Amino acid sequence: MPQRPVQTSSRLHQVRYEIRGALSHRARELEAEGREIIRLNIGNPGAFGFTTPAHIREAVTQALPLSEAYCQQQGLPRAREAIAAQQRSRGSASATAERVFIGNGVSELIDLCLRALLEPGDEVLIPAPDYPLWTAATILNAGKAVHYPCRATQGHLPDVEEMAALITPRTRAIVLINPNNPTGANYPRELLSEIVALAERHGLVLMADEIYDGILYDDAVFQPLAALAGDLPCISFGGLSKVHRACGYRVGWFTVSGNAARIGNMLHAFDLLAALRLCGNVPGQWAIEAALQGIDTISALTAPSGRLQQSRHAVLDAVARSEFLEVVAPAGALYAFPGVRVGAIDAFDDERFALHLLETGNVLIVPGSSFNVDYRNHFRITLLPEAPVIAEVFERIETALLHTAEGSRRARQVA
Repeated sequence: MPQRPVQTSSRLHQVRYEIRGALSHRARELEAEGREIIRLNIGNPGAFGFTTPAHIREAVTQALPLSEAYCQQQGLPRAREAIAAQQRSRGSASATAERVFIGNGVSELIDLCLRALLEPGDEVLIPAPDYPLWTAATILNAGKAVHYPCRATQGHLPDVEEMAALITPRTRAIVLINPNNPTGANYPRELLSEIVALAERHGLVLMADEIYDGILYDDAVFQPLAALAGDLPCISFGGLSKVHRACGYRVGWFTVSGNAARIGNMLHAFDLLAALRLCGNVPGQWAIEAALQGIDTISALTAPSGRLQQSRHAVLDAVARSEFLEVVAPAGALYAFPGVRVGAIDAFDDERFALHLLETGNVLIVPGSSFNVDYRNHFRITLLPEAPVIAEVFERIETALLHTAEGSRRARQVA
């Protein structure tokens, strides 16, 4: 009897995650050949010499003897209370430890929440560009991702009227990523209030991905969504990976706010799903209280003389010198999202360019179309390398853009 290949879920055919996709695989092949690749595809602080603050690491070390059993499915009580206390200090009056769920990074918890909320065909409004896990998790949980545009011409901020026009009877939730990955946009209070009002009019759940809440530049101020949502059901996501440079600890959480009668069924569903995966990583949870109640270690990095701020300026300076590029200055997070100016290079394709840059310049970037947008002239880089490395990278990018432009001109002349 012939042996047939094992078939996989058809839902996977619609899922993309190019941050660790084909280009990253090709980078590994080149590294195996002895090439040194500058990887700007992932916001992974530990890969760029950042270390988890000592007081956070020490909290985990001291608690290892207490970490050998499963904990309650929602997480350690002290850790959940520390998260709830942070939320209350930010204006979310309904935050309690009973409404906090801890998991193995925000990525796991995004999937858990969407699994609890969606019926087949339900729709979720997701920003474009987005962090592609949001789209992928919606699809994998039988939902439909509906993208609302956040254009560079509008500072990568959404238009609430455009969002409203996308709402249908099947819409269940609105996703916000603030500060934003991949663009670095930081949402002002007024805009967030308008989005809250939109969700209230249509009875929608708000889902706020706030993993970069402490990474802000210049005069940007972070506005927590839950503080504005009031009685409206709102799920706020946070974690240790970015602000506290502890990606490998795999510690994330979400807090549910809103009127108790409106969120009761959600809390029950979240508790059931949390129990099915037993619990989050216990050793890492001991770091939460130390991180949230300990010293501020991120502000020095985003201050004018800080490493992240210097790298950000290196990006802005390089783009300003470029013959081809433009960028909206990131107000927060760990990324910039430059674009090739319309008309600067005929038929520019972000995926072809990213592969060309990797093959000829030994630099790995993420094509902008990987973030679920319908244009192909952007790319994302991380701000984590030091400023001199950023400057060198953009010299290589400019060389690759010049080569691409010359090829485009030659093709036009032949035609």
